[in-house]
Amino acid sequence: MSQLDDAIAITGMSGRFPGAPDIAAFWRLLVEGREGITFYTDEELLAAGVAPALLRHPNYVRAAPALTDVDMFDAAFFGISPKEAELMDPQHRLFLEHAWLALENAGRVASEFDGRIGIYGGSSISSYLLFNLKPGEGHTDSLQTVLGNDKDYLATRVAYKLGLDGPAVTVQTACSTALAAVSLACESLLTHQCDMALAGGATVRVPVASGYLYEEGSILSHDGHCRTFDAGASGTLFGSGVGIVVLRRLEEAEADGDHIHAVIRGTALNNDGDHKVGFAAPSVDGQSRVIAAALTAADVSADTIDYVEAHGTATPIGDPIEVRALTRAFRATSARTGYCGIGSAKTNVGHLESAAGVAGLIKAVLALKHRQIPANLHYAIPNPDIDFAASPFRVVERLADWPRGDHPRRAGVNSFGIGGTNVHVVLEEAPDAAPAPAAA
Repeated sequence: MSQLDDAIAITGMSGRFPGAPDIAAFWRLLVEGREGITFYTDEELLAAGVAPALLRHPNYVRAAPALTDVDMFDAAFFGISPKEAELMDPQHRLFLEHAWLALENAGRVASEFDGRIGIYGGSSISSYLLFNLKPGEGHTDSLQTVLGNDKDYLATRVAYKLGLDGPAVTVQTACSTALAAVSLACESLLTHQCDMALAGGATVRVPVASGYLYEEGSILSHDGHCRTFDAGASGTLFGSGVGIVVLRRLEEAEADGDHIHAVIRGTALNNDGDHKVGFAAPSVDGQSRVIAAALTAADVSADTIDYVEAHGTATPIGDPIEVRALTRAFRATSARTGYCGIGSAKTNVGHLESAAGVAGLIKAVLALKHRQIPANLHYAIPNPDIDFAASPFRVVERLADWPRGDHPRRAGVNSFGIGGTNVHVVLEEAPDAAPAPAAA
């Protein structure tokens, strides 16, 4: 049995990401160093309703991290009528589906679990409501339209459909939503408000085939690629994805023989307050404080963190601030340089908004499980404003084996939201499984 006090086991996972319809495909995409970005033809974009004048603009980028088959939903499986399904935001549909799949991955049926199950999650603005259920077509005053699209009902619908009677809380902190949901779910478990918790996030952008207009100085990439930490980075690109993890108190998960993917040693949440130049700007102070707080909660030294899954928006300002914040937090307990790998799943799948944090978390969990660290794509020349040589960090340029040193493999996961809500999670590889009892 593990001796980790206040540790949380990740016992189930499910997700869909651009270029990866499930967790196994996501890992293949990561280890093969591929992007899940779709580059659309003019014909596809015109068919999706993009204005011809916009396509002619020289700065229009014909790329999106998209999901396929977002219109596919087994409504009957969940006892949902065709009309109700038609009015339901695909974010709600996918979040419900992956809550079921995450429990299935954990080997659990909610109705047979002896304890309370909570659900924490968030989604992005309902572009389905804006672009499909258009005002003036008789939908916007419908109660079913409100229930199917408003963020307030994302978690409670899952609780109703799956019979979960623990806390059901929709969490909204912009880009850090999903990892904030994970942190709050851990707190709920540690205070015994529930005995199992699902946590994650969903973003589905419609129309699926779309691009965006690049503007110099904005957060968006000039060419449809996310070049985190690279000198040529110009920004990220926003896309769709969903991910949910199942969490339990570690001691109970071990006692019940649950499969444990990884362990959450500690989490922290904070906000920048007014310690930054503008509402949407990041803050070294806020980020460094949340990272240091998570390390303290985990009761580990920064010397024992082998890898950090960065927020990594690939903006010329954001990346240097993130590395400076990490360095400041790590320097409290480590003087070493270049020992800790760093990378971001955004180089593979773009920025998944409310699902971004859980995508990074699942990537880090998979890396711990497979004992390999995937490459940070599109990295050739370091951002000149990042002093990697004086920092604890080195960008992971190619798929690397992850040997175990004198401590368990550990990773940190960053997620920061516009508006200043920062989250950091400290992960550790799963403890060795107890040997099976000998046959009588």
